[in-house]
Amino acid sequence: MTRHLIRPSLLAGLGALALGLAACSNGDREEKVGDDFEFSVLSGGFESTYRPMPSESVLFTNATILTGTGERIDNGSLLIRDGKIEAVGTDIDAPDGAEVVDADGGWLTPGIIDTHSHLGVYPSPGDWAHADGNEIVSANTAHVWAEHGLWPQDPGFLRALEGGVTSALILPGSANIFGGRGVTIKNIPGRTAQDMKFPGAPHALKMACGENPKRVYGQGRNSQPYTRMGNKAFVRAGFEDGKEYLKRWEDYKRNKANGEDADPPKRDLGLETIAGVLNGEILLHNHCYRADEMKHRMDIAEEYDFHITAFHHAVESYKIADLLAEADICSAMWSDWWGFKLEAWDGIRENVPMVEAAGACAVLHSDSAQDIQRLNQEAAKAMAAANRAGMEVSREQAIAWITLNAARILKIDDVTGSLEAGKNADVVLWNGDPFSVYTRTKRVYIDGARLYDRDDPAYQAELDFTLGLFEGGK
Repeated sequence: MTRHLIRPSLLAGLGALALGLAACSNGDREEKVGDDFEFSVLSGGFESTYRPMPSESVLFTNATILTGTGERIDNGSLLIRDGKIEAVGTDIDAPDGAEVVDADGGWLTPGIIDTHSHLGVYPSPGDWAHADGNEIVSANTAHVWAEHGLWPQDPGFLRALEGGVTSALILPGSANIFGGRGVTIKNIPGRTAQDMKFPGAPHALKMACGENPKRVYGQGRNSQPYTRMGNKAFVRAGFEDGKEYLKRWEDYKRNKANGEDADPPKRDLGLETIAGVLNGEILLHNHCYRADEMKHRMDIAEEYDFHITAFHHAVESYKIADLLAEADICSAMWSDWWGFKLEAWDGIRENVPMVEAAGACAVLHSDSAQDIQRLNQEAAKAMAAANRAGMEVSREQAIAWITLNAARILKIDDVTGSLEAGKNADVVLWNGDPFSVYTRTKRVYIDGARLYDRDDPAYQAELDFTLGLFEGGK
């Protein structure tokens, strides 16, 4: 059977994208230089050009529904129309023209959201030519953006889609202390990274602590920090510079508002990113493993008055879960990765549920092109570990680790992450309990558009790069 590049409705959607791109012009964008330039950490002209694919009206019936909000609906129904979730409950009537899908005992969940992925910047095939996730030239590369290295043709995006992933945060790697900006994407076929960019999602600064920057710069490379002491001093110096940069712009704007002659400060793209963290426009995501290092970062955040959105990997979050809850900091964790380096030695399978039990925000992430395809099973492993330890975590709770909680730390939970009326119709239909290793996705919808259907080859797309590779074509 021939597998097509894109089905007709996907082609129509990409045609809409082309029209949207053509409508954009430099005149719509903010000036970058000169006296009229208004400082904004989001300036740069790299706006999202995402356009939803053509949506469907579908009523699902006879389903077990996990809403992501802690609710389970047995023998439930869900109606999607015009790209949104219109109703969730039981005994919902089908509107005229809607497809009625009998789930036949299957389950419905929100689309899965991966808060830590390197798809597109470390794509498949994993060749040097495609390795664009780490700008290893300095311990501070806050000026780079992951979206500028993201390859939309990465086959990993489609494999993740088949696993139910509808959105993801694509991050730079963790070689550098200040690694650069990440980008939240909709997991749709796109011609450019901007076509995939989640509209309105905040930018994110990726930072790293511990062994990774020590390993990369640990031989005094380019006079960069060598120890954890040096790394923390480097972080403080970076935020000190960012604080001063922000002050220069605030002084300039105040003087200009007062009618005084003033030249705008010289623009610095790296300090612009750090300033964005300081003024709350950019989310801060920290790669950190050890509890003591996470607490050090929390102390620096208090010193410079910024908020840490989440610690990633965070295998020792269970040791300081109460402190994380008090500071309103999430942990994006694995279910059971541990011991592959010394700072991961104290990782435990109960980490995720212990963080949640302490009242802190718990999220499961992949950091893997393979695990992103089965994040439902990763959540199942963490849930099973919790129940063996007597913590009694339900499916209704565990699904939030990969849906609503994940949406919260990306600040997109107002539009996705749960099955609630009015939210985007990002929906996964499973052929059974999604916490079973035997269960597979049947359908995946993004904004009400069917992007994947296991039973219909017309909804099993391939990208240009892989087209023909598996049919003897190349």
